[in-house]
Amino acid sequence: MQQAPYADGMPVPRRYYAFATIIIGLTLAVLDATVANVALPTIAANFHVTPAASIDIVSAYQLTIVLLLLPFSSLGDIYGYRRVYVYGITVFTLASLACACSNSIATLTAARVLQGIGAAGIMSVNAALVRFIFPQSEFGRRVALVTVTVSVSATIGPSFASLVLGVASWHWLFAVNVPFGLAAIFFSARTLPNSNLSGQKFDFWSALLTAAAIGLVVTAIDRLADGAAWPIAVGQIVLGGFAALLAVRYQLHRPSPLLPVDLLRIPIFALSICTSICSFCSQMLAFVALPFLLQATFGFEVTKIGFLMMPWPLAVAIAAPIAGRLSDRHPAAMLGLAGLLINAAGLIALATLPAHPGALNIAWRMALCGAGFGLFQSPNNRTIITSAPRIRSGAASGMLGTARLLGQATGAALVALVLSHFPARGAGLSLWLAAGFAIAAAGTSFTRRFTSPRRRLTLT
Repeated sequence: MQQAPYADGMPVPRRYYAFATIIIGLTLAVLDATVANVALPTIAANFHVTPAASIDIVSAYQLTIVLLLLPFSSLGDIYGYRRVYVYGITVFTLASLACACSNSIATLTAARVLQGIGAAGIMSVNAALVRFIFPQSEFGRRVALVTVTVSVSATIGPSFASLVLGVASWHWLFAVNVPFGLAAIFFSARTLPNSNLSGQKFDFWSALLTAAAIGLVVTAIDRLADGAAWPIAVGQIVLGGFAALLAVRYQLHRPSPLLPVDLLRIPIFALSICTSICSFCSQMLAFVALPFLLQATFGFEVTKIGFLMMPWPLAVAIAAPIAGRLSDRHPAAMLGLAGLLINAAGLIALATLPAHPGALNIAWRMALCGAGFGLFQSPNNRTIITSAPRIRSGAASGMLGTARLLGQATGAALVALVLSHFPARGAGLSLWLAAGFAIAAAGTSFTRRFTSPRRRLTLT
């Protein structure tokens, strides 16, 4: 249904307060996806668990979000985006406090699941809220800023973690969220607009089948990392594929499906989603593996690791706006191909570091990765949103976030799998695997050159 143009009557100062609230919540939610990576070796030693077991702290958060993102988007349509966001930031803030107070790996992992529930509420409705806050003439610029926020927050986590760990224990990585979260709760309740309600009922079976499909596949990789038998894990993946098939068939003829199979009929949309999944899987493989490589293999102190990784987010911040301007004149397929190949070259360079690398030797490789990723991401996101009909832009936004988080959750699980089977050289092998995913994403991006945004796939 069409939504009322709330922004037309919204005072300008309130618009920017509301937008700032969304940016704060989104920054906290995305930052916490990578902020624990640098501290994983420290947390593993603190709780006397293996490195592979400590990665549950990352994968539990990522998996929870990716399972709930599409259902929470649907709840936003039914009960209002403002309500979902306020509940989400409230749960996230309380869970951050629980993380800071955790005294075992089990309680920390449970608190991270709660954090993921809150983060899913924040991420699922941010684009829809931006559309309510700003008029159509400003919408594109604001969505671009949201994209940059997500990209920089996702990549700056290790650097931020090093700053915190330089002066405090790992508990403060989560405690620092609390004052910002309380501020976001206060302002979101007072500035975010109400939205029209769809009047539809929540599609429980669609949500269950979609979550089962995603959860079975990702947790199967986790189980392999924990030493589960291959036949059991493969059987779980097959069940996940069957659940995905049922989810697609169940929602195929629904007017507004929770899993947007109508959008996946558009070749360029589907290919862009696949490109996004592969690229973010590559990124998370690198982000989880690099702290182990730099600390365990090369002997860098934990407080320095984030600074060594800093060139990556800085290069993204520089390249992304340039790529946004280039995407107005050049096809996203070619920009994505170039960016992802540059990213892959940087990952291969990191995987082939000499035995005693200096900071500069690491920095230019990190910058190469970030420049390539920044060149790819903005045009890809723009293609995902603009290739969908305007009336389905909310669903496209939900799929954009789902693709990113599914890729990140898969990447974290794959690192755990590699580290568990190759403890001595698993970090280096993970970087080679990351380069492989980047090259696969580049190939997928290039195939978009031969598609038309108006052409439809036939699903049966």
